Amino acid sequence: MSSTENTILGLKLPTDPRWVDIAAISLQDILTDHAFCEQKAATQFISLIQKYHDKTELVEALAPVVTEEWGHFRMVLAELKKRGLTFGKQRKDEYVNLLLQHEPKSISSEERLLHKLMICALIEARSCERFRLLSLHIEEEALRNFYHKFMVSEAGHYRLFLDLAKLYFDEEQVRKTWLDWLQIEKNILKDLKPRGDRMH
Repeated sequence: MSSTENTILGLKLPTDPRWVDIAAISLQDILTDHAFCEQKAATQFISLIQKYHDKTELVEALAPVVTEEWGHFRMVLAELKKRGLTFGKQRKDEYVNLLLQHEPKSISSEERLLHKLMICALIEARSCERFRLLSLHIEEEALRNFYHKFMVSEAGHYRLFLDLAKLYFDEEQVRKTWLDWLQIEKNILKDLKPRGDRMH
């Protein structure tokens, strides 16, 4: 991804270009991890709806996204089956776990919502970038088309979480918090080795 496109997503560090080559080596591993990422996204969004049920706009915005993410999970399972590959076991998502470690602890439920929205936006933005790399550089055309669809979807989700943050919080507060999280994500990513069996 070019520096201009990273700027559009807000990301401060591009994915190591070696990642696509490594991911292409074992489709079963990357598809399995992708499936679990979609499943965990749906679960996380359900959790946000449950915790912030009084925020009508959030509930109405996220309800269809839950359905979409679960649909994506089923799409990846179908892709595995079509290729005669088995659905492997879930692996720890070190990237997401490291992000969550930076979530402030002694804050109000309202403040916690802002940080949760920022984390969701970051994960969606990074997923969008990774899907784009796969859609451009993986050898098989069918898989390039497959990942292009996910790239478009994740870009919309990334914007949705930032828009929800601006709906419930002061725009300058959102901007500053987002910049802080972008720096956190950059620091995390530069210390992680590229792994082809992980989406993140």
